[in-house]
Amino acid sequence: MARRRTELRISDLRTLRALAHPARQRLITELFSGEVLTATEAAGIVGLTPSATSYHLRALEKAGIVVRSEAAGDARERPWRAAAESISVVPEGHRAAGPELSEEYLLGLVADLQEGLTRQARAIAAGEDEVGTASRGRRWLTDAEARELRERLREIYDEYAGRNRSDHPQGARPWDIHLFMLPARELPGP
Repeated sequence: MARRRTELRISDLRTLRALAHPARQRLITELFSGEVLTATEAAGIVGLTPSATSYHLRALEKAGIVVRSEAAGDARERPWRAAAESISVVPEGHRAAGPELSEEYLLGLVADLQEGLTRQARAIAAGEDEVGTASRGRRWLTDAEARELRERLREIYDEYAGRNRSDHPQGARPWDIHLFMLPARELPGP
């Protein structure tokens, strides 16, 4: 039987506020992909000083999003890891945040997506063979069907969990995966 993955479900304003910063969103992306990083290592990824990165990591820790991991080596700098295996902002969190903060968080996700699409376009122009996929479409679903689709997509996504910079199959490379299911504009007619 498959082990149930732990999910951090964000439903309150305080925690969502902690997410609404580009550096913190980048840290969350790395740590929730299975990375365990010191503040110095994380600083190199987010482009901040180790001191500034430590500040953001402590804010995420206070919100319950990340935790300190066991120290390795000389134990001068303890690494950080995700508090769960996945993270989701549930509708109650967006309602508690209000439209401005919720939009700020979501626009951070869109900025990451835009950066990925730019990388994809450059890879295509450079003649690379495996450049990912970007597709879009519309399906007419009941609320129950939409929930089922989200759950099935999560199951497929979770099959590849647990791989990170230091623990992955030979030849693997990182892929950023964005999944949005958004309500469409109401269309006139029947």
